[in-house]
Amino acid sequence: MSLSASGISRRGAATAAALAVAGLLATTATAAPAALAAAPTAGTTTSTVAAAPDIPVANVKAHLTQLQSIASANGGNRAHGRPGYKASIDYVKAKLDAAGFTTAVQQFTYNGTTGYNLVADWPGGDTNQVLMAGAHLDSVSSGPGINDNGSGSAAVLETALAVSRAGFKPAKHLRFAWWGAEELGLVGSRHYVANLPTADRAKVSGYLNFDMIGSPNPGYFVYDDDPVIEKTFKDYFAGIGVATEIETEGDGRSDHASFKNAGIPVGGLFTGASRTKTAAQAQKWGGTAGQAFDRCYHSSCDTTSNINDTALDRNSDALAHGIWTLSAGTTEPPTGDTYQNTTDVTIPDNGSAVTSSVSVTGRTGNAPATLKVGVDIVHTWRGDLVVDLIAPDGTAYRLKNSSGSDSADNVLETYTVDASSEAANGTWQLRVQDVAQYDTGYINSFSLTF
Repeated sequence: MSLSASGISRRGAATAAALAVAGLLATTATAAPAALAAAPTAGTTTSTVAAAPDIPVANVKAHLTQLQSIASANGGNRAHGRPGYKASIDYVKAKLDAAGFTTAVQQFTYNGTTGYNLVADWPGGDTNQVLMAGAHLDSVSSGPGINDNGSGSAAVLETALAVSRAGFKPAKHLRFAWWGAEELGLVGSRHYVANLPTADRAKVSGYLNFDMIGSPNPGYFVYDDDPVIEKTFKDYFAGIGVATEIETEGDGRSDHASFKNAGIPVGGLFTGASRTKTAAQAQKWGGTAGQAFDRCYHSSCDTTSNINDTALDRNSDALAHGIWTLSAGTTEPPTGDTYQNTTDVTIPDNGSAVTSSVSVTGRTGNAPATLKVGVDIVHTWRGDLVVDLIAPDGTAYRLKNSSGSDSADNVLETYTVDASSEAANGTWQLRVQDVAQYDTGYINSFSLTF
């Protein structure tokens, strides 16, 4: 990159131990409540999304070993303009060519030296809807760059190879990319976007960026640039019991900025660089408080010893989940406009009610008799929760009552509400209250579909 706390609930030690073995002890978000929501997204659709394959972390680490060997054989780094970078490009390209990708090496010049981007297209899919995933392949000159950014580069490569192994046939066209000279100011990705014809830019439905996803003292950070991409990754981590935070340290400092500045939806994952992990983050994720997420950031010690295998594994699997989910496309016609809020809202244990809000504007008449209310709540004992939809005039519609026998985790439901007596326009709220002790959680997202 250029310039988990475990909540043990009343279910008891036996259940907690079983969850711990599975690595699925629930975690909670710490984001402060926030209110207003996004404009309507594209019409909600229904389709069956194939599950992404597990990405073997051993395979990802094997690529990192090769990148380390390349650096060691070429002056200790893989920086722009150095032989180690071109050797890295050649290694990745050979893997993709053998797997059936159509590859292209794009040259550019910076500081009087030649740089390279590598772009690989998977045959098939709608070329008017292109989903891209990328990572910068260059290191700084002071080290081999195994976490920064061999980790992202290797995970993107192994996910691309998984696409080939699965014979994946996504609805959208898939394109993977490895950028040069990111460490010198996003040079390679800026060059790519600047030379992409306007009509082709409009065909890129999203760009996913992966920069430093194996930090040795890791956090789990998700970019918050595009709400759909953000939710895709947050939902994945929630599903494996790992809390996330919004990425701020590297905002605008990696290759997603080149795409975002061109109006392309972006998102991505990050495990932290030179910033210090707080005590709260160490309690949430483990690791060492008061220490940088990556003490070897931009240093010669950024070697294969500078990787947290668990973080690399989780983020590689999340990457594949993002590719499989966001490229699935749709086969059913739209059912209406969706208004969504994906800002996390912490639910106090046995405390006061909290709300998540969406603002609906520009509609005529009343809400439908079949208003769809999408509720995504991460919680360690859903039976504690009372959930209501609050209309703009203050009318409450009960979605869920508390129940001592409702012992499952989480609330992931779409409720249908007869809201035909309510004006459509205005601020709608999801109100959630935890009415019993010992378990915690947060509102992950709330949506209305008209």
